[in-house]
Amino acid sequence: MKMSRLYAPTLKEDPTEAELASHRLLLRAGMIRKEAAGLYTYLPLAWRSIMKIENIVRDEMDNAGAQELMMPIMVDADLWRQSGRIDAYGKELIRFHDRHEREFVLGPTHEETVTALVRNELRSYKQLPVNLYHIQDKFRDEFRPRYGLMRGREFIMKDGYSFSATQESLQEEYDKMKAAYANICVRCGLKALPVVADTGQIGGDTSVEFMALADAGEASLVYCDCCGFAADDEAATTKVPVLDGPGNGVLTKIETPGVHAIEELAKFLDVPENATVKSLCIIDAEGNPVLALVPGDHELNDCKAEHVFGEGYRMMTDEELEGFGLPKGSIGPVNLPEGIRIVCDATLEDVHSWGCGANVDGYHFIGVEPGRDFTADEWADLVTVVAGDPCPHCGKPLSAARGIEVSQVFQLGTKYSEAMGATFMDEDGKEKPLIMGCYGVGVSRTLAAVVEQHNDENGIVWPVSVAPYEVSIVPLDVNDELVWPAAQKVADELSQAGIEVVIDDRKERPGVKFADNDLMGFPYQLVFGKRAVKNGCCELKDRATGERVEVAIDEVAEKVAGLVRAARA
Repeated sequence: MKMSRLYAPTLKEDPTEAELASHRLLLRAGMIRKEAAGLYTYLPLAWRSIMKIENIVRDEMDNAGAQELMMPIMVDADLWRQSGRIDAYGKELIRFHDRHEREFVLGPTHEETVTALVRNELRSYKQLPVNLYHIQDKFRDEFRPRYGLMRGREFIMKDGYSFSATQESLQEEYDKMKAAYANICVRCGLKALPVVADTGQIGGDTSVEFMALADAGEASLVYCDCCGFAADDEAATTKVPVLDGPGNGVLTKIETPGVHAIEELAKFLDVPENATVKSLCIIDAEGNPVLALVPGDHELNDCKAEHVFGEGYRMMTDEELEGFGLPKGSIGPVNLPEGIRIVCDATLEDVHSWGCGANVDGYHFIGVEPGRDFTADEWADLVTVVAGDPCPHCGKPLSAARGIEVSQVFQLGTKYSEAMGATFMDEDGKEKPLIMGCYGVGVSRTLAAVVEQHNDENGIVWPVSVAPYEVSIVPLDVNDELVWPAAQKVADELSQAGIEVVIDDRKERPGVKFADNDLMGFPYQLVFGKRAVKNGCCELKDRATGERVEVAIDEVAEKVAGLVRAARA
């Protein structure tokens, strides 16, 4: 490919809208262009990389025994009613009517479609297991699409679904997909961790997501360097360290003038924050008042709270606090007004001397003991696990990081098959619901994640496996009678060897060519200058390391082809 023919309009300045490195660099390198909020066109360079990611996914899926098909983007809304998700999914689900006033949705995921597909076809245990997948555009009407390809309204995803007769068979499919997903990350050049995850809107009982580590990642996770445990902060659970507070278990009401925040209370009592208890006043999804109590140095986890209080729970307003007789900053479980449910974080259950509000403005209790001074209605996992908390497996301190979710595997069980009547005849002659798994890879998000992990101050640094072109050839003077023929000769030799080559034939200054080739991030650059060519040499630059070496023109094609093939493996 000649650079003069390549449709890759580069930008000299960073786009003001771009917050993340991937968004900024994909725009600047002429790889994507914004159509509208959350909608992007993939230009030729990005599309070549997208196709390489897709082919890596296909290769791993096919090797694991999955079969590719293609399902429609438009999905009959009745299928979503059958599963019970049509309203539960929320406003992100794009719904519309065709000319016959029949309602459809644009599929953000295809559990309903694939379940409807197989429910009249997979009728015997002898046909199972079956694992089906497709790679397709998906649509979610994000409230606030942002970060370029990270959170768009239209995106490319591989979603796959397995159907089994037994839990053991599901586990085998799940384990094969998990191994394949780990391979996909490695082959795409991503440093990723498999982390325990919440199942979210997909549902099911078990889930692991693969997080590409990146400072700009949307998700928070904790991990253990000692035993390998990792979980996102929506799913991580552990016994967070909590100390007995002051008072030696003797209930005592003390005056605390001007003390309202936890840090103020801890300072007033001269104790660490994890020796205090934080009170959070909530209205649950059914409109009922709840007092949630958590360790003073930890925060309520929104995802965990939704599991306990229902989707749509919220914090009480100041007016509601006043209406229930709850003095802001001095609230606690002792002498709580009637009708308010008490839910405590499970880590507080063994703590016998709490420091918390007294439900009188300017006063707190010390020495509070649950069971004696108040009765909890429920003990639940409520808090976000943070760095320094003990690993739930080995007890060593956890580390924290941010990550980009690039793929996820779920054990759905019979959630969809029961709702939609997808059954099979087991070997005992009984009708049973199909046992399902679900497996997704964010293809376009993987592209962005690769750029987040592989860039420097000059631009993108593509791994060979997903680079749009593997080698760029940069003749500094295309009119020179020695330089251009030498560059063209090597380009032809590399192409004949099966190496993907772009040659910068533009009549631009060397500085412009160097800047653009670095920005676009081709893994290897071959620079042909007058002096070097006269000496029978060209310069080989490794984009990732910046290392430059002179190589004989007669030998360079074989050398670079060897480097590329080794990197592909």
